[in-house]
Amino acid sequence: MAMTGLSGKRILLGISGGIAAYQAAELTRLFIKAGADVQVVMTQAACGFITPATLQALSAKPVFTDMWDSRVPDNMGHIELSRDRDLIVVAPASADFLAKLANGLADDLLSTLCLARRCRLVVAPAMNVEMWQNTATQRNVERLRADGIGILGPAAGDQACGETGMGRMLEAEEIFTAVAAMLGPKPLAGKKVLVTAGPTYEPIDSVRGVTNLSSGKMGYAVAQAAAEAGAQTTLISGGTALPTPAGVERIDVLTAREMHHAVMARAGKSDVFIAVAAVADYRAADPKSHKIKRGAGKLTLELEPNPDILGEVAALAKAPFCVGFAAETENLQANAQAKRKKKHIPLLAANLAQEAIGKDTNALTLFDDRGIHELPRAPKIALARQLVAHIAQMLPKK
Repeated sequence: MAMTGLSGKRILLGISGGIAAYQAAELTRLFIKAGADVQVVMTQAACGFITPATLQALSAKPVFTDMWDSRVPDNMGHIELSRDRDLIVVAPASADFLAKLANGLADDLLSTLCLARRCRLVVAPAMNVEMWQNTATQRNVERLRADGIGILGPAAGDQACGETGMGRMLEAEEIFTAVAAMLGPKPLAGKKVLVTAGPTYEPIDSVRGVTNLSSGKMGYAVAQAAAEAGAQTTLISGGTALPTPAGVERIDVLTAREMHHAVMARAGKSDVFIAVAAVADYRAADPKSHKIKRGAGKLTLELEPNPDILGEVAALAKAPFCVGFAAETENLQANAQAKRKKKHIPLLAANLAQEAIGKDTNALTLFDDRGIHELPRAPKIALARQLVAHIAQMLPKK
């Protein structure tokens, strides 16, 4: 496993009731192997799935399950256990535990110390697909996000109940990687990063428009990775249903011209500009304010070019470090190299559109003055973290 910045970090690992509790053993092992200090706290329900003895053996620390444990000074475990921690991670976080957090309930040791914490809290949900999709659970998750609590996952896949769908907890190594990014080095600390993501929509009439299949997932992952790296991150987003990454300022736009306006108002104050959005190259020259009725023959639509957002930012007198994205369908290297040269930018990330659009994984090829750097297929957030690390290495050192 690659070196991380977890050495000496203090993590409180909370385990609530769910079959995914067995993965907490591997997660504890990974944290310890990386040099972290791990204190485990379990709910009574969690003890029905995995024993405290297992977690105590792996963490080399007593495991706490009881609010009134006399081993804690003054019997105040809800205060003492979290005060020296850098992060609380609850994995798995059951539907019941998410509901407690969202509503400020504190009826056991783990929920009480989460309420009394001073450090950051992240949770890895794990539950049946119907429980995850339930309106109440989704409402609770949105409230947790609004409260600044990090949500790791869940993922889609086979579940212990025999059903398949969203609600499966992330694998232990995925949670470990996310936590390592949160607590690790902050190579973009003090930097302002501007990211665009998602599609743009160009109206033809009052009900129709020209757009594309971009999901925004890669751009949102890049914004999350930039924030994890310590940057003050602003995300200018076309229409998506994705939640805003924690710690990121989000500005919603619709058309390419709206995105252009939002970017140009902020680019001069940014240190890095990462243009991930799939911006429409053309818009309708004469969009109608009413619905165009179906006729008997063909309909001719005249298009005119949209602003070249990346090109304009790169041409600024005091341009930020510019990173472009190219989604190609063929001749990846040739087209990407040509785009980087035309835009006069130091770094361009390219991928095959048919292998990335709408998917949770991707593969990127980075092009800069030093050559070509392949990033093999991986979850988009993992690629985003690699891209951000590459950018940090290329920025001028003060």
